[in-house]
Amino acid sequence: MEVSEIHIPDNEHYRELMKFIEENRETPGPLIQVLHKAQEIFGYLPVEVQYFVAREMNVSYSKVYGVVTFYNFFRTEPIGDHIINVCLGTACHVKGAQEIIKALIKELGLKVGGTTKDRFFTLSTARCFGACGLAPVMLIDNEVYGRLNPQKAVQIMQQFKRENQGN
Repeated sequence: MEVSEIHIPDNEHYRELMKFIEENRETPGPLIQVLHKAQEIFGYLPVEVQYFVAREMNVSYSKVYGVVTFYNFFRTEPIGDHIINVCLGTACHVKGAQEIIKALIKELGLKVGGTTKDRFFTLSTARCFGACGLAPVMLIDNEVYGRLNPQKAVQIMQQFKRENQGN
């Protein structure tokens, strides 16, 4: 598919991104900055946005795609309103973090890195949260939950959803 074949809607998000591109066109190596701004505006970088950036910056789609997929801070899928992050550091791993992840995967019906259909949760992992004394640990957004087992992790996640749905 050619960049010119992609239909880009004329809306506020694309106009905001176009303005940013125009303001930064002469900046050396602006592609990463433009992609950061695009992700800030859209929440992630869907194919249509990547094609738009390629067209407006006069670079190939493969170059844009290469940058997006190389750097782990760019997302090509939407994320949930709330991030469940399970620690995989040594203390958490030894105390059963993998079992917590398996329980959350089963309960949420997705894999690590996935987002629920209602976009409420995204399940993620990280290496260490610095809360080893509470191992195993998970965060929901920035709230730490420790001394978990699989059942407790699922209960906390369900309670969080009940308390925050509709907010």
